[in-house]
Amino acid sequence: MNTDDVTGIASLLRPSFAHLGIELVDVQWSGHGRGAVLRLVIDRADGGVTLDDCERASNSASAVLDVNDPIDHPYRLEVSSPGAERPIRRPDEWLAAVGRRVNVRLRDGDSELVLEGKLHSVAGDAAEIEVRDRRATRAVGFSIGAVVAARIVVDI
Repeated sequence: MNTDDVTGIASLLRPSFAHLGIELVDVQWSGHGRGAVLRLVIDRADGGVTLDDCERASNSASAVLDVNDPIDHPYRLEVSSPGAERPIRRPDEWLAAVGRRVNVRLRDGDSELVLEGKLHSVAGDAAEIEVRDRRATRAVGFSIGAVVAARIVVDI
């Protein structure tokens, strides 16, 4: 399944999820043949996702997908929450992460640079993270466009 198919499925599902008060965070397709999996990652604006939310989203998605039939072969449907260490991808997710501890992997020429610390600010494509450098902290600016992957980090 290609990116356009996944985007189309997301567009089909978003209205019914919005009606349930559920946000569709991500749509992932993996595998092929009988091992194919359509994974829907959901969240709620007012807090964590419950098992009931996953069940309601699964039932809603099944109904919408059965009617529209965008997938022409067998697959397994999974619905889950983004988890405590959720990925950061969209601009609104970057803004919501300000003040939280994050892990960011950046392209740095031919290599990658990993930064972990408190996300200090986000303005457009520019962000700043406060990292610990031995006993002191320092601010490191980066372009969100250079990010390979980013996620929230849970402090324990």
